[in-house]
Amino acid sequence: MRNSLLLLAASLFSFSAFAMPDASLSLRDGGKPVLSIRPDGVAPIEVTLGLRLADEDLTQGFALGGSSKREWNEHYRMPTGKRLERETHFRETRYALRKPSGERLDVVVRSTADGVAFRYEIPGRSSATVTGEATGFTLPGDAPAWLLPYSPEYEKERMQATAASAPAGDYGYPSLFRLGDTYVLLTEANNDGRYDGSRLGHAGNSGTYALTLADSSVQSTGITPWRVAIMGDLAKVTESTLVDDLADPSRLTDTAWIKPGKVSWSWLSEHQSPSDVERQKAYVDFAARHHLPYTLVDEGWSDAWVPELVRYANTKHVDILLWFNWAKLDTAAKRTAELRKVKAWGVKGVKIDFMESDSQDRYRWYDATLADTAALHLMVDFHGATIPHGLARTWPHLVTMEGVRGAENDPPVVGNTIQPFTRNVVGSMDYTPVAFDAGREQASIAHEVALPIVFESGLTHLADRPEAYEKRPVAMAFLEQVPTVWDETKLLSGTPGQDAVFARRSGDRWFVGAIEAGGARKLTADLSKLGGGPWHADVVRDGEGRGDVVRSSLDVAKGGSLAFDVPVNGGFAAILCATPKAGTNGTCYR
Repeated sequence: MRNSLLLLAASLFSFSAFAMPDASLSLRDGGKPVLSIRPDGVAPIEVTLGLRLADEDLTQGFALGGSSKREWNEHYRMPTGKRLERETHFRETRYALRKPSGERLDVVVRSTADGVAFRYEIPGRSSATVTGEATGFTLPGDAPAWLLPYSPEYEKERMQATAASAPAGDYGYPSLFRLGDTYVLLTEANNDGRYDGSRLGHAGNSGTYALTLADSSVQSTGITPWRVAIMGDLAKVTESTLVDDLADPSRLTDTAWIKPGKVSWSWLSEHQSPSDVERQKAYVDFAARHHLPYTLVDEGWSDAWVPELVRYANTKHVDILLWFNWAKLDTAAKRTAELRKVKAWGVKGVKIDFMESDSQDRYRWYDATLADTAALHLMVDFHGATIPHGLARTWPHLVTMEGVRGAENDPPVVGNTIQPFTRNVVGSMDYTPVAFDAGREQASIAHEVALPIVFESGLTHLADRPEAYEKRPVAMAFLEQVPTVWDETKLLSGTPGQDAVFARRSGDRWFVGAIEAGGARKLTADLSKLGGGPWHADVVRDGEGRGDVVRSSLDVAKGGSLAFDVPVNGGFAAILCATPKAGTNGTCYR
């Protein structure tokens, strides 16, 4: 009994000692609920609260009927993501709001070390028609902001402004703001067919961003998704898994069949090639030569030859993924026919495209499609899609999503230094990186080589032709080493729109990716943040022009750094391992 009490005391101490942002609810102006979120050392973020229902106004006239608190610890494991093992400490306060007429609304607020989330629950009701929310975030008007003009496929260019100076209009999640030394990333979590998606509406000349639902009415279960503010220094925000932490637990007990990896992919560099079986065989051969587990066949494939291609690929220990327009899978009957057919061929996963909606109907389609693909053990990549809301925790075979202006849109290189701090924070991002000869060729070759480290995606689709990689054998040899899942992620340094230096660990090796946008400069990776050392480092840097990278090796003292001069829009990449002992091959390559 004594030992049990000591363990309980230790547990309570660990919760109370865990630093969390402060958030509290108050009633103002005739009983309107307002949540004040107070990041350390900066002015609070004020959030107006409330729901509008078809038959009730739950936005004002409230009294506080009481509150309750609880704390707990949660652990789970993911097969993909910036960190496979997840440990979260939650502190929750439930505020019971009551009207004299008897109408009720609970506001549930959860705090963790990396942010605050809240949602609405309507006690005693398992269904309600929601016509809107009063939810609105007010930030300091002069707060720097990195915003995404809203479109339902989330593929527009991000822009930099301040909270007040951003043009009037709708903005998509996640939206990043800087308040002093604290960053705040606004997004949502645990969205599925029980609700719809939302966006932030901005009237201009104000720091207020009001939540707008995708639908004019939502048939809810009486519980909304989480509205999320991830907060802290840039490293804390970037390394956060809060969106997954808030999601429903996995519905799968067997995840051994979910196997992330690198993918050869032809569409971006050769738009017509997915209709050519011989050219697809060349991509399979390339994958086999360079130990890539998958080839994705994009739009244009034919039933007449895909089974042959699957058999051909399997003889070379490569598996096939297939692209679908979502309209081919938009009913249960179509999904049953198409998915069972390709599963029988031996296909391992599907890339489904052009959903382009945050409506409740489309979210219900996501639910049904994920259930159907899980039953068939088919991995999923959603393209032309919404952003991650934690579905990859609930359905771990959802190994990546687009929801980004990726390489296929030929974006300017500056976006590469913004996406890691915005879109990629909330989940795997199918950017389709490493375009050497395809696209606008703004980024240096070493910058491109670093992208599969800077960007996280369970499936990493390499965007260029086999010939583009194989004429740069040093770059290709490095890419062969880079995994697509990580045991640990650390931001070493970065400024949105300027540079990003990441370290990600796989087993006993660290992979460092450093990129910058703009003029030539020195980039530094501070290895003291990794602990451990001394290190042996195998480094790839830019060579002449757009030729191959140059590889070099060096030893780095414990607490040391890697620092290199890089060209315009340049970068470097490295693999770190413990300093080799006598008798080893003297390299981190395996």
